[in-house]
Amino acid sequence: MTKNWLRFILSIVMIFVSITFNFAQELKTYSLKEALRMARTNNPTLQSERLNIDMAKTDVVSAKIRPNLTFNHETIQMINSADFENSAGWYRGGNREELWEISKPLQIAGQRKHKIDYANKSLELEEHNYFETERNLFEEVASQWLEAWYAKKQLEIIEIAKVQADSILIINEARYRNQVITQTDLFRTQLLVKQYDLEYKTAIQEVINEQSKLKFYLGTSDEIEIDMTEEFFFPISESIAELLEQASIYRGDLKAANTYAEVSDSNIKLQKSLAYPQPEVGIIYTPQNSVPHLGFSASIDLPFFDRNQGERQKSHIQKDQAESELTTLKIKIENEIRIAFATYQLNKNNLEDFETLLAQSQTILDNVKYAYIKGGTTILDFLEAQNSWLETQQQYYEVQQGYRQSYIQLLHTTGLINQLAL
Repeated sequence: MTKNWLRFILSIVMIFVSITFNFAQELKTYSLKEALRMARTNNPTLQSERLNIDMAKTDVVSAKIRPNLTFNHETIQMINSADFENSAGWYRGGNREELWEISKPLQIAGQRKHKIDYANKSLELEEHNYFETERNLFEEVASQWLEAWYAKKQLEIIEIAKVQADSILIINEARYRNQVITQTDLFRTQLLVKQYDLEYKTAIQEVINEQSKLKFYLGTSDEIEIDMTEEFFFPISESIAELLEQASIYRGDLKAANTYAEVSDSNIKLQKSLAYPQPEVGIIYTPQNSVPHLGFSASIDLPFFDRNQGERQKSHIQKDQAESELTTLKIKIENEIRIAFATYQLNKNNLEDFETLLAQSQTILDNVKYAYIKGGTTILDFLEAQNSWLETQQQYYEVQQGYRQSYIQLLHTTGLINQLAL
């Protein structure tokens, strides 16, 4: 009897160790909100995406820079000594002509203003693209967090079933020694315990695997733990119209599509202004034959051939493309929200219906276990009740995971998932 109780106590200790998952390291427990915040700071994909914003800012700086001054110098030297003035040496100023010029290109037709506006719109577009990347990443992080949560729940269920089976095994071993039950009943109990042992080891490894996947999204190499107590739900509208309105506020891809249309408008104005030739004016100083002269210079391209036709046509095509993509995206978003909302409602109802089954399976197990211990039923009835309880528990948390996943998906489609990280 002492050996059996020792085995039972050892089983409890092993379960406690598996729950803590300390392994001589200090674990950081992450709620879903903390995981999203960690990913926002450390995820390598987001870090790379932020660089696109920094590069777009440099385009704004470049657009604001005015054209440099142009310095020009020309020297024309007489090469025939017979033509030198008064037979003077070649180095005399009368034997050569020099020209010194400083000029500056002029940006006309609002070219600089349109460049700055185009750069600012492009920066805004990159910011929306970043928020869209963040929205999609948060959906991946939340889904992986839920996978780790589900694995932990499955482990907890197996742990409870394992404790129950170990306690019955101790009782049956004593009963068998007292010739109360047959060897077959004992073997059936032992088989159940071994089955739960295998499932228990598999469940532990599954938890480790899912948490390792989550570590990558969080951008950390430290050991982590899932906060099993967090309830991350907040009230969400059940009106499709309100959900669509929220999507227009929070979805980065919709904002990016709207901004891309604005970028296209700005590009049309820019390319139209670039069709005008860019004049260049300057001041000239030249001592011709040692006589100083001062004048002005001006030059301009003659737009007989190049009037920026290709880029102007392209800018209008890009505008049409942006409007077409925006229309398509709005239809796609509405469809996504309707599907996500219907799935969310279905999973919510399924979860509510399953809670009754969960309570019933627990009551049946408690009654059958009590009856079996008192000798009022057979081991087969207990094993059937035990397996039915385990299957019901596993199905319940599978349904609960589906409900939570559909909730995350609804937040993702409306763009509200970013609010979980606040």
